[in-house]
Amino acid sequence: MTSTPETPLGVVGVVDAVTAQLRGRILSGEFRSGDPLTEAAVSQSFGVARPSAKAAIEQLVASGLMVRTAHRSARVVGIDPEAVRDVYRTRTRLESAALRDLAVTRTVPRAALEANAEILAMPPGPDPATVDPDLRFHTALIDALDSERTGRMYRSVLDEVRLCMAQVQGRHLLDAAAIAAQHADILAAENGCPSPPDAEGGAPA
Repeated sequence: MTSTPETPLGVVGVVDAVTAQLRGRILSGEFRSGDPLTEAAVSQSFGVARPSAKAAIEQLVASGLMVRTAHRSARVVGIDPEAVRDVYRTRTRLESAALRDLAVTRTVPRAALEANAEILAMPPGPDPATVDPDLRFHTALIDALDSERTGRMYRSVLDEVRLCMAQVQGRHLLDAAAIAAQHADILAAENGCPSPPDAEGGAPA
């Protein structure tokens, strides 16, 4: 009996692990706008084969965190004012449609309430730590639609949104209390009441 060669194990895991490490360094600001990232450097840094390094870089290009032009190394994307406006316009269009649908059913996702409670517990003032719960809040609104395709579309811009937010928070422009207040207004509007509801999916008792 002739056996079919198995696909090598661990290749996808290695690529995803390298991608996650590079992504974290970009979003933390360790790799700055315009910094080049070569396959050779990634391969050497992580001790992986060149094809794995290339695949990781291509994933970052696909997610919008890096750009690659002809005959040049991939570079960390530059976030200029127009790019920020386009990223947020795209995000707003998706979220606005989601909020309209959720308002019809008066659905308030519990995950959104929990994310906002986390922000409310933070001391007032700008804090980069608000980025994660803020994105979880908005993602919960999208996920409440229970639409795989809408969720996939939204997540396709999340890395760019996160990069914009991290850069803005790095300049100390956003206040945790202000973010939480905006979220509370969104939740109240979804539920058709003047204050945020207590539970998912309906008005407070």
